[in-house]
This record gives sequence, structure tokens and C-alpha cells, in this order.
Amino acid sequence: MPQRDGYIPGVPCWVELSEPEPEAALEFYSALFGWDFEDVLPPTSEDRYCIARGRAPGSSIFDTSGELRSGDVAAIRSIPQGAPPTAMWSTYFWVDSADEAAAKVRGAGGGVVAEPFDLRSACRTAVLTDPEGAAFSVWEAREHNGARLVNDPGAVVFNNLNTRDVEGARSFYGSVFGWRTAGIGGGAEGWTLPGYGDWLEREHHPGLRRNMAEAGAPEGFEDVVGSIIPIAGDQPDLPPHWSVTFATADADATAAKAAELGGRVIVPPFDAPWSTDTYTIRVTVIGDPQGATFSASKFLPKTKESSYP
Repeated sequence: MPQRDGYIPGVPCWVELSEPEPEAALEFYSALFGWDFEDVLPPTSEDRYCIARGRAPGSSIFDTSGELRSGDVAAIRSIPQGAPPTAMWSTYFWVDSADEAAAKVRGAGGGVVAEPFDLRSACRTAVLTDPEGAAFSVWEAREHNGARLVNDPGAVVFNNLNTRDVEGARSFYGSVFGWRTAGIGGGAEGWTLPGYGDWLEREHHPGLRRNMAEAGAPEGFEDVVGSIIPIAGDQPDLPPHWSVTFATADADATAAKAAELGGRVIVPPFDAPWSTDTYTIRVTVIGDPQGATFSASKFLPKTKESSYP
């Protein structure tokens, strides 16, 4: 199977971690996910921008080939000048024009935190917010085409909008990216982009629909680009935000390893409600040692050999 080499507009394409102490973050994520890093800034720079590269065999609902692949998965950087000194993961969405995307966001009632600018030679980008204040960025590719490795262990598998206003989010993201919503199992909802599955099967994953059907995925799952997580009423202090889920070979082992490395297991591994009769998604929520949160999940077909600790 080929690695990703670009996306279509409206699809999550890159994630980036801002940390007060990037060196400590490199150690944590290298040990947790086996990532290698390359700092792409000049040696004289006081900042860090380190590209993470992962290696993994294909083992997801998208691809069951087991073929070993490697490629860029994410970045870890110093906190940008003027930004709050908070460790956090950020999500980027592929667009044809960052300037046009910023204009669409304004027109739909969102905000522009950082006007479109060139991120070195990699892309043209902008930092934006939806009407609830959930921040995200856009990626107009120049010399970097986003994540090369996705869905496999150690790579991003889902980007999630945590929101108190699902209906408002439907209107906003539908206007900006053309997204719709659909069930993804267990009563949960996901963001879908019409035509995304056609592009995936044609360009990257021949046999995708067959693999998904055999795994018991809901109809239309091939068009899913993200998930919707309603913020519970007992979390009044949790702001709306975009979060990141990484695939893992073993969610329980990942949680244990994160704790061993100085992280915090915020939500112990559990079987997600969107699991079905034929497969289970095992998920854990983790905080790294500097406080950035993310999820790790394992897709597991239900067979007689399947078991959990």
C-alpha cells in the first residue's frame, strides 16, 4: 500500500504538539510510540520544530496488509511566540487556499486567531476557531504534503471535535469544509466528507470498502474524516476543542507505558461505545508529562482469540 502523499480539501492532514519543554516531549513520545525526530529549524534557532517519523505495519480497519511502512506522522515544537504557555495538540485541515478558508470561517461565524502566513516553505496556514472557540488550523501545502503515515500504530487515526453545540457545529463545519454527519456505531456520530471514500479507494487503499464491510464497519464509514464528542454536563470547565487519537497495537500496554514514562492515564482503557458485534475499539485517554492530552485506540475484530486484560 502506498504512503499518503497529499489529501483532498476538508480532510485532517497534520497534527502538531506545542510544548514548554520540547526536549522532554521528544523523549516521552519517542519511548511511547517509537518515533524518530528531525529538527527542521537552523541550529542557531532558539525554537524547535521537530518532525516525528514513525514505522508500523498496516493493521487497521483501512488496511490489513501487515506491510511495514514509515513516514512523517506529526511535529513537536516550541510554543509559538505570543501563544499561551500550554502544552497542547493541534489539528490541521487540508485546503486549496488558506486565505479563502479564513474568509469562509469569518463568514460562518468563526474567528481568525492568526491571519494566513507562510510556515517556512512547508505550507501556508492560518489559526482559526469555530463559533464555540475550538481552535484548528488549515494547511495549504507547499513543500510538505502532511502526514505520510496514518491509521497504523503510532500514527493518527482520528481527529475529534469536543463540543457543547452539535447543531451549531454541523452548520459551521458544513459551510467551511462541506462536512456532513453520520452514525459510526454505538450511537456515536462522525464527520463525513462526500467523495472521500472514493478518493481513498482510488488513490491509496484498493479494496477499502470490501475490507470495511468484512470488518463490520457502518455503511458509509469510508467517508468519515473525524468524530463528534459531546461535552458532558458534568464537565463545565472543559472548553470546546479538537483532540487527537493515535492508533496503537495495544491500548492497555500504551496506557501502562505512558504512566511508566511520567504521563497520566486520564481515562483507563475501555471498550468504546461505537464498537459493534464484529469489532471493538479499545480506547484510553492520556496526559503527557507536560499536560497535553491525547487518546490511543486499538481496532480489534471480535474473534474467539480476542481477549483483554
